[in-house]
Amino acid sequence: MTGSAREAMEYDVVIVGAGPAGLSAAIRLKQLDPDLGVVVLEKGSEVGAHILSGAVLDTAGLEALLPDWRSMGAPIKTEVTHDNFYILGEAGKMRIPNWPMPPLMNNHGKYIVSMANVCRWMATVAEGLGVEIFPGMSCSELVYGEKGEVKGVVAGEFGKNPDGSLGDSYEPGMELHGKYVFLSEGVRGSLSKEVMAKYDLSKGHCPQKFGLGMKEIWEIDPAKHKLGTVTHTAGWPLGKNAGGGSFIYHLENNQVYVGFVVHLNYQNPHLYPYMEFQRFKHHPVIADLLKGGKRVAYGARAISEGGWQSIPKVVFPGGALLGCSAGLVNVPRIKGNHNAMLSGKAAAEAAHAAIKEGRSRDELTAYETELRSGPIAKDLKKVRNIKPMWSRWGFLASLTLGGFDMWTNNLFGLSLFGTLRHGKSDAKATGKAKDFPKIDYPKPDGKLSFDRLTNVAFAATNHAESQPCHLRLKDPSIPISVNLPEYDEPAQRYCPAGVYEVLEGENGPRFQINFQNCVHCKTCDIKDPSQNINWTTPQGGDGPNYPNM
Repeated sequence: MTGSAREAMEYDVVIVGAGPAGLSAAIRLKQLDPDLGVVVLEKGSEVGAHILSGAVLDTAGLEALLPDWRSMGAPIKTEVTHDNFYILGEAGKMRIPNWPMPPLMNNHGKYIVSMANVCRWMATVAEGLGVEIFPGMSCSELVYGEKGEVKGVVAGEFGKNPDGSLGDSYEPGMELHGKYVFLSEGVRGSLSKEVMAKYDLSKGHCPQKFGLGMKEIWEIDPAKHKLGTVTHTAGWPLGKNAGGGSFIYHLENNQVYVGFVVHLNYQNPHLYPYMEFQRFKHHPVIADLLKGGKRVAYGARAISEGGWQSIPKVVFPGGALLGCSAGLVNVPRIKGNHNAMLSGKAAAEAAHAAIKEGRSRDELTAYETELRSGPIAKDLKKVRNIKPMWSRWGFLASLTLGGFDMWTNNLFGLSLFGTLRHGKSDAKATGKAKDFPKIDYPKPDGKLSFDRLTNVAFAATNHAESQPCHLRLKDPSIPISVNLPEYDEPAQRYCPAGVYEVLEGENGPRFQINFQNCVHCKTCDIKDPSQNINWTTPQGGDGPNYPNM
């Protein structure tokens, strides 16, 4: 199907992704000029369906965008009242006091939120301003102009057969053209990945680094619930096997968010991030909190962790990268939503000024300048060395040296370490199976810990089986011929949804992809040591249906 067979619609700005960055951009554009044509395309079945975040929200981005958010009915109610950080051993804990921490690490005055619900609310604000929002519309292709600039996107293609041929009910979708196209797809978006390669946007910047974040929502015994309490941990069970840690946030209705993050630069291919999360819940401190409660939701998402050094060039001919598509998470603070909102606001202001000048489909250099000199830069530059320190020297070094480094940055605006660079990509960090011990994980008990497929049911994920598999192998032979003998095919373990299996058949092992289970975390696209898996968008509306992640 060629682009010429599709109908086209013209807008001033086309925004891919209804997350905090995309919605902030849409709102700001309409604030600046109500007559601008702005459309937001969201692959989830509804706004918020694919949003997963911690989240303790720094409202700095929202304050800049919607100063009256408190009186506008925003679902932002639970202010942080207690802030704890522990290092866990197998049976005990040691609290790290708050006072040595730089002020930027303080969570008081921040809010425990469901970002899925915040985005749903932001969508109503945007629609009230005249923004067109279309959920269930995956953007499967970019449309390029005659000079190689991004002209628009293809959205709403349905009805392909599993082999890729056109089915009887095939719908070609539409081309949505814009003077500018904003990509706010979240981490490792397929279109963002394409433009980064096409325009070499990462040239001169460190490779992006990632973590895998897994999260459950629990309803717990009211006697154990402490509204507004925030707890972070590091240490057990990961130890020296991988970087990472946990978060436990007490929100309304006797619910807690229980999350676990594993840095994806781990070496041992036998590591099983999902089972590390399940084992974590059996620590006495965590088990005591959860006993008598019930898990009500589960999900997973990759997190950008490269920070300042890994932010690519964020503009390209015809568009810009926003939010996690650019990688704006502050790793030690475990916060990125405020920067996502600020990036959306900045991109909108740059596009509005350009359109007012009669420009279109060029590079929005004003956005690049603002991102690298404004509040986002100030937030990320102070913490730029934490992740490289953790990767090189381990958690304790990053805690002590990193704390010192954050203090000097906070007080004097300088670092004695300069700017440390990241090493190899997370895929290349994966070691050979023969060089590392296998890890024995306890079997889930069905009360505190659960097998993957049971938990995936709590993500309410669904993909029509009649469509092509959206997880595409560059070379179908590599999982068995290379990854299995060299790395014990780690896709069996790094996927938090049980998508990938190695099954024994009459003719030996075979690689199976259960794409229906996919929760769109993108870990496979990031961690596969052969970089053989390409995550693409399934048809619109498919994937997880998160209620209030």
